[in-house]
Amino acid sequence: MKLSGNTLLITGGGTGIGLALAERFIKNGNTVIVCGRRDNVLQEAKEKLPGLITRVCNLEKASDRLALFDWVTANYPEVNALVNNAGIQQRFNVLKSDAKNNWGYFSKEIATNLEAPFHLTMLFAPYLATKESAAIINVTSGLAFTPFAIAPMYSATKAALHSFTVSLRHQLSETNVEVIEVAPPAVNTDLGGAGLHQQGEPLDAFADAIFNELAGDSKEIGYGTSAARLRMSRDDIDVYAEKMYHSTKNLI
Repeated sequence: MKLSGNTLLITGGGTGIGLALAERFIKNGNTVIVCGRRDNVLQEAKEKLPGLITRVCNLEKASDRLALFDWVTANYPEVNALVNNAGIQQRFNVLKSDAKNNWGYFSKEIATNLEAPFHLTMLFAPYLATKESAAIINVTSGLAFTPFAIAPMYSATKAALHSFTVSLRHQLSETNVEVIEVAPPAVNTDLGGAGLHQQGEPLDAFADAIFNELAGDSKEIGYGTSAARLRMSRDDIDVYAEKMYHSTKNLI
């Protein structure tokens, strides 16, 4: 992927990994649009990164996703990259979930992590396919490969997004659209709630490494502990997932 001269839309770009990548793209001569649910968070991001373009959008809603596509393509027709980064992680025990009365709480994870990137990709792909150079970057997780049993929906949605990304890469192979998957390990952000990932990889080190990797030919990019998980055998996956569960099951 070329690292300068792009116009990118990054979902969930007001904080965390999305904002860190936005910062690096802006510094490298790109136009960056980010969207998020909270206007105050986006305003803080703009103060940190002059030149950042923001748009309030609730990706849980199909109508907001359609409006986002229309707004971006009308106001920034040169857009040539989509970064599906927005995500929610919820930790829960299925025996205590009260899905009968509280399904709305859980369904938003599916809508944000899965419906939104599917829908936005299907909206933008035909548009991006008309460009001389374009990219779709899907941010999945190391947990797409080794599920984190106390965050079962998160792991499942990221696994589904990984599979979708592989299919997308084949479908767009005869276009100029690069399809890249970024699979982070635990990174020190507020994903899932403040303080839950304090032991994760430092955000700046992670973002620097991923940005540099994007310049190469890699189609699946891991970092730290997630790098090896991209190609683990099934037996190794089972052992890894069981070990993670037993070390964390008391957290839910």
